[in-house]
Amino acid sequence: MAKEKITGAKALMRALQAEGVKTIFGYPGGSIMPTYDSLYDYTRGIKKSFDHILVRHEQAAVHAAEGYARVSGNVGVALVTSGPGATNTLTGVADAMLDSTPVVVIAGQVAIGALGTDAFQEVDLVGVAQPISKWSYQIRHAEDVAWAVSRAFYIARSGRPGPVVLDFPRNAQVEEVEWEPKKVDFVRSYVAYPKLNEDAVRQAADLINSAQRPLALVGQGVELGNAQEELKAFLEKADIPAGRTMLGLSALPSDHPLNMGMLGMHGNYAVNLKEQECDVLIAIGMRFSDRVTGNTKSYAKQAKIIHLDIDRSEIDKNIKTDVAVVADCKESLPALTALLRKNRHRQWRESFRELDQKEREKVIEPAIHPQDGPLLMGEVVNSVAEQAPRGTVLVTDVGQNQLFATRYFRYPEKRSICTSGGLGTMGYGMPAAIGATFGTDRTVCCFMGDGGFQMCIEELGTIMEQQSPVKMILLNNHYLGNVRQWQDMFWKRRKSFTKMLNPNYELIAQGYGIAYAAVTDRQQLAAAVQQMLATPGPFILECAIKEDDDVLPMTPPGMNVNDMMLEV
Repeated sequence: MAKEKITGAKALMRALQAEGVKTIFGYPGGSIMPTYDSLYDYTRGIKKSFDHILVRHEQAAVHAAEGYARVSGNVGVALVTSGPGATNTLTGVADAMLDSTPVVVIAGQVAIGALGTDAFQEVDLVGVAQPISKWSYQIRHAEDVAWAVSRAFYIARSGRPGPVVLDFPRNAQVEEVEWEPKKVDFVRSYVAYPKLNEDAVRQAADLINSAQRPLALVGQGVELGNAQEELKAFLEKADIPAGRTMLGLSALPSDHPLNMGMLGMHGNYAVNLKEQECDVLIAIGMRFSDRVTGNTKSYAKQAKIIHLDIDRSEIDKNIKTDVAVVADCKESLPALTALLRKNRHRQWRESFRELDQKEREKVIEPAIHPQDGPLLMGEVVNSVAEQAPRGTVLVTDVGQNQLFATRYFRYPEKRSICTSGGLGTMGYGMPAAIGATFGTDRTVCCFMGDGGFQMCIEELGTIMEQQSPVKMILLNNHYLGNVRQWQDMFWKRRKSFTKMLNPNYELIAQGYGIAYAAVTDRQQLAAAVQQMLATPGPFILECAIKEDDDVLPMTPPGMNVNDMMLEV
């Protein structure tokens, strides 16, 4: 019997179905029009397989796919056209690469016969995407569609996840092919899951069993590996206090007794200082970012370093390790836990308390419970965190809003944070929050500064059309706040082009038909937050923030982690 012949565009639809795709974020254009024509039939009627979310800018399509992937654990999908449509996605691709987020970007391209002729909206997408993606490939003929899509999803989701870019020339979309599904679960030379080295596990266990002051550093790799329960079993058996990276904040519940706070430049005081006192440091699914280590020449020199990571390239890249366990933490953590002695490090754990109390008195209480003066970012975040339903997903933009929000929000459940860590992409917040609402039915709260809000303000159109129930908290201080803080601290208060003249956000909210409230006084705050959370659908809560509100503690750039400042 002859096989069914269909176009490459229809083959793409079937291949996406085979991968379990339910939601696509995209923006049509000339070179991807055959695919969008096929998509029409798959988004309505009895053949409906996908929800297509029309964003207002292609960069937002990738950020929305990232937010979807972060909270759902599935691969996010973005569909765009060629030329500027494709290049507009590249910031999102780079963001996903640095933060290990599994997304597949499918972009139209001119027909292969026109490649190299400077045809209208032609760009070498594979060439420009290769350095910032896990895999980049051009589907030159319809017969390659099923294989390429299956391979793309396998690479995106397996091992250390990341973005894949598929360039889809117009001829491959309209050519006909005999449909035959493909399943790729092996790629030669690509080892997604390294074999666990049992000798390395034993060496790590010996170091931990003999440690007097062990400290774990928990990264997003625990979330990506779905190893949250394995992490708790590991920490609890050996009684190991733990700090979490910004991207790993929900890998260990905020209220877990072994959770000692957030690592990094603006993390918690005790856990950062204790990195310079521990005798064994266990890094789990994290990459020793410069924002965590500070000055690498003096970082944790007193400690034996154990590094658990699925990506061998991260080993010894920034910090020299004594024992490396290269494997999926879903496998390596239980293997290590089995060799650990039941232990208690009460005195070591209690040594964190004095430093924690110092931070609480000097920084936290003044930030979340100020007695007078203008509204502060910390108290807004705290008010939302106190009233939001358990398991609420935190989404942030980048800047002071991100640092205050990640510090003072709460994470009782896994996969509860979406933020741009490695690339620090302003404009990430709103589209990522849109994507998150399609990846979970939990409440989604998105904190943004006035700078980042205006970098993605067009996505209010997407929210309006989809009625995405994003609770948007706009922390408005009329400054590019984080840059302003650095200018004040390190550039002699020379505020070079960080002051912002902002629009009337209430009128903008009215224009998009989105519920809005403003808070200018802390007496209004609790009621306004309650109103926001109780209102069905999207909501913008604008908070007038003190202009020179600073994020503290802070480790100055290039300094040692134990040089962390509690006050300016």
